[in-house]
Amino acid sequence: MNKKKYIELILIIILGMVTSLSLPPFNYLFISFLTFSIFFTFLVKKSYHHRNIKLFFLYGWLFGFGYFVTNLYWISISLTYDPNFKFLIPLTFFLIPSFLSIFYGVVTFFFILLKPKKIVSSLLVFSLIFGILEFVRASILTGFPWNLIAYSFSNQLEILSITSIFGTYGFNLFCITLFTSPSIFFLKDNRKDLGICFILFFMIGIFYLYGSSYKDRFYNTEKKDYVFKIRAIGSNISLDRFYTNIETTSVIEDLIEISNPKSDEKTIFVWPEGILPNISQKELIGYSSLFNKNFNENHFLLIGINNQSIQDGLKYYFNSISIYNNELDLLDSYNKINLVPFGEFLPFEYILSKVGLKSLTNNYQSFSSGKERNIIEIKQNKFSVKILPLICYEIIYSGKLFNNTNFDLIINISEDGWFGKSIGPKQHFVHSIFRAIESGKYVIRSANNGIAGIVNPLGVVEQSIEFGKSGYVDFKEGRKIQPTIFSRYGNNIFGFLILLYIFLIFSFNKIKNE
Repeated sequence: MNKKKYIELILIIILGMVTSLSLPPFNYLFISFLTFSIFFTFLVKKSYHHRNIKLFFLYGWLFGFGYFVTNLYWISISLTYDPNFKFLIPLTFFLIPSFLSIFYGVVTFFFILLKPKKIVSSLLVFSLIFGILEFVRASILTGFPWNLIAYSFSNQLEILSITSIFGTYGFNLFCITLFTSPSIFFLKDNRKDLGICFILFFMIGIFYLYGSSYKDRFYNTEKKDYVFKIRAIGSNISLDRFYTNIETTSVIEDLIEISNPKSDEKTIFVWPEGILPNISQKELIGYSSLFNKNFNENHFLLIGINNQSIQDGLKYYFNSISIYNNELDLLDSYNKINLVPFGEFLPFEYILSKVGLKSLTNNYQSFSSGKERNIIEIKQNKFSVKILPLICYEIIYSGKLFNNTNFDLIINISEDGWFGKSIGPKQHFVHSIFRAIESGKYVIRSANNGIAGIVNPLGVVEQSIEFGKSGYVDFKEGRKIQPTIFSRYGNNIFGFLILLYIFLIFSFNKIKNE
């Protein structure tokens, strides 16, 4: 391979790296228009001279590697807390981006196989393959739908409102087409092709108008008083509690201080994921005197805590969110379904454990997955609130979180301390914006070493605790909107858009050939 070719490959990696700047927390949206157009133009012009599918796979893989290595570097930080895992840091830093980049390599592989001769059809084929592979990335094995290119629009809420119809994967498909479309100016077959660019940007205008109208309807809706305020805690309790003998009592006292309970205020307190060290759900009763001292019949607690269960003589561990009254009576509970690979469970555990690999959390023992995502309900007299519980990582999944809309709020609890002071916790919080818009529900988030906040159905962050700070946010009243189209049909809408793209591809080919 000559020097020119090496420089070419390095530039593709840099192109992917620069694309990351369009994502949160940077949000330089214009960059994606530049990088995607350059990359697509490069692929098309290369296809004029040769169709070496292995080389085209490499192009996509390199672009993906540059993209993921810069926006997912923080995953390796989780391995710095335990000396037993530090040897894996270099491997994690490179292997995770390397694996995820395979999907981008498959995109360019199939693109060169299916590429039509006409440029507009080629653009639509590229976008369609890319959009489908991003959906596959979010679904295969446990799925990892982190940093879809659609997240570049996280600050453009009027435009983002369209996800209430299309969902994140549908909008992501459109974003790929939009970001790639400026390449038509350089590759056009004729002037008519330029019309596609104008149509796409016109659609952005339509989305904006829809979002503005959606916002007006929302703010003209009467507010509902929830009787009980919901107080979500943002804390910064050290991860040392997992590795040292930090007393559970001191952690509870810190959380109570942050919660600032008032005896005459009806309040539901939400504490972060897995916040209490060294105890399980059933063992919490041993701290009843501490809770009775600070809470009364006006209070409920939603606590992220581990749960143990013995079935057929075997002990199972669950990452749970549990509801208690002030007497620490367990009222309801939810066991996390979507577990973090290598963090909460070890994939192919039987094989990998033999070479010394272990789960990062839960004392190196894998959690078990919950059976179903049940709605949890808090009731007192005539008051009732139905909550869709999402623990940490579960907030990142679009279209897989609920089968019906019979709930009032989404509550997400998280422990983001594994990722230090990196961009990871900020990226994690942004998923709450997308889930709020898709579902048409408020998202209330409690986090340790992350961002706690309240996101309304428009995606507006109404309150938040600054990253690195401790405190709380209160939700007392909110507006309700009708169930969104996406909440009714989920990712079936993405399937419809795939069919639409296929129809357009064949239509443009037919028009061009006539």
